[in-house]
Amino acid sequence: MPQHKAEAQQAAALAGDARAVKHLKDQVRAGKNWYAALLEAIGMWRSPEEEYQGERYLYLVGGQAFDWLRLAERLCGEISEEVSEEELNNLLFFDRPPVEIGEQEFKSALGPAKYRAYLNYLYGVLTEQALLLATIYEIRKASIVPLSPEEESLRAYRKIYRADLPDLLNGFQKEMKYPHRKSLTLTELRSLPTGCSATVLRPARNPG
Repeated sequence: MPQHKAEAQQAAALAGDARAVKHLKDQVRAGKNWYAALLEAIGMWRSPEEEYQGERYLYLVGGQAFDWLRLAERLCGEISEEVSEEELNNLLFFDRPPVEIGEQEFKSALGPAKYRAYLNYLYGVLTEQALLLATIYEIRKASIVPLSPEEESLRAYRKIYRADLPDLLNGFQKEMKYPHRKSLTLTELRSLPTGCSATVLRPARNPG
């Protein structure tokens, strides 16, 4: 993609993000339910990731899975003074919104593309995380001596993907064009299974 076209797309995305933030603030100050306004702002948001106040926010994991709560976290920071801390924490930490809405209303607020990417996250990333946790639990039960959390994770990745975690990290960072480091940020770690292509990271058919 020509540089000028990429720069134009980035500028358009940033402008869309700014409109989303303004819409959220205006609607909340006008008395609209903050959760409804938040979903509208999420639907308006354009950037798949950003650096904000020294922190990296990744919303579109692996270019295909939408972590909507990560974006909600970012946007809730814009209205934290207008919304109770308890309601914000219930949403961001326990996925409990202040008001219940139907799935169709949620889909309409996000828009078709974001909703499909949200389903990818729901059934992809979260499933991979559940598999990893279940494998760690199996390793912990089978071990005669206590293992450190780091060793449990290393063995779990090796059992699931038939590769050592450092090799997986190297392949992931290379494919995602991240700086080479010995460890990942929490956001990058959550995207590890979905972020890599099948040639870099593929669960074994019969782990064990």
